[in-house]
Amino acid sequence: MKVLVLCESLDENDSSGAKGRIGLLESFVQAGYEVTALHYSQKDIHINGVDCISVKERKDSILYILSRVQRLLYRWFKINISVLVDKLFGFSFGFFNDANSLAKIVSKYNPEAYQMIWTLSKGNSYRSHKAILSLPKWHQKWYAYVHDPYPQQLYPRPYNYVPYGYKKRRFFFRDITICAKRIVFPSLLLKEWMQSYFIDIEGKSLIIPHQLRTIDFSENDLPSYFDPTKFNLLHAGSLLDLRDPKPIIEAYEGFLENVPEAKENSSLVFIGKASVFSHYLLSKKESIPQLYVSDCYVPFKQVYAMQQLASVNIILEAKSEISPFLPGKFPHCIAANKPIFLIGPHYSECKRVLGNSYTHKFDFDDIGEMIKSMIKLYRMWQEDKKKLNLNRLDLENYLSSKYLKDIINDDFNANMAV
Repeated sequence: MKVLVLCESLDENDSSGAKGRIGLLESFVQAGYEVTALHYSQKDIHINGVDCISVKERKDSILYILSRVQRLLYRWFKINISVLVDKLFGFSFGFFNDANSLAKIVSKYNPEAYQMIWTLSKGNSYRSHKAILSLPKWHQKWYAYVHDPYPQQLYPRPYNYVPYGYKKRRFFFRDITICAKRIVFPSLLLKEWMQSYFIDIEGKSLIIPHQLRTIDFSENDLPSYFDPTKFNLLHAGSLLDLRDPKPIIEAYEGFLENVPEAKENSSLVFIGKASVFSHYLLSKKESIPQLYVSDCYVPFKQVYAMQQLASVNIILEAKSEISPFLPGKFPHCIAANKPIFLIGPHYSECKRVLGNSYTHKFDFDDIGEMIKSMIKLYRMWQEDKKKLNLNRLDLENYLSSKYLKDIINDDFNANMAV
């Protein structure tokens, strides 16, 4: 099976989304697919088994000139016309120029030579989707991957951001759901959430979770502040503005009060860029010397090494009624085969995937239960570090290239039967 992939970034240090897209391409190769990836990373990328082709930005269009004028107006005169542009057109001039750059390269390929074309984006940017939307000859083979709610005003509370031009963005996404052959989600709850807004998703979606990746690493990749001989609880990833770390801090304080000897051989590590919680965390660090808080981006290979060698990996979700997201770091936590300490709302894709019987998952106010869980995990670690494993072969299979291939092949066979 030949697959053409159009993606915005394959730079693993660019974003968590880019890491997930690389994992998907690697699974395509493991599934036996022949993969050509057209990417807008603006740098050379090499992925084993994938023909990676860098797409250059078009600089011969009026949109390119307008995007530069918009940028220079702000840089030189602090005149910001982006609000006006977004209100009028829904997107920036740069967005349209990038989408046209991607569409131009795809138009050179023959749809008859491929069984599928996948569009992969990052963050709240769907330039690759915009590109294929303008090329109807590809629509019957189009697998539009949607990693988060879109547009941004459809994020569940307490997210409340409404972008300028949101009505045009909503019509844009509706057109995607109408034209694409399949809308692919990493999460069942995300699919159900988006389908409640866009009815055309019904009957044409696939659930393919973020893929398990095995990456070579060694203890030499660890930063100096991470001691793998300790009982380490690790939260890797940005806290954003809504992932409140206070429940974890309070639980860890209670853990240390109940197990004083753990002050000498445990640590709580937060890795990620500065956030609105940085001041709180740094103030807590004065009374909790076992707490480490990074203040800037940490290279992916260091983060991955810490995840694999941590005693416990923490997943913290926003305080809400529902969390339909499957975090990009979820497969890394499964690959580590260490307990996952999950804090999230009742309706959570992570909780759904881990299952009702999983014991180390909590609501935000379950501080007492979190303390008990930390003590239990610490005692297990003391007894035998090798026993502190997740042991979830079912999840390893769910995140595998075999499961991905089965889903896609079953879908193809069902279409042929019809």
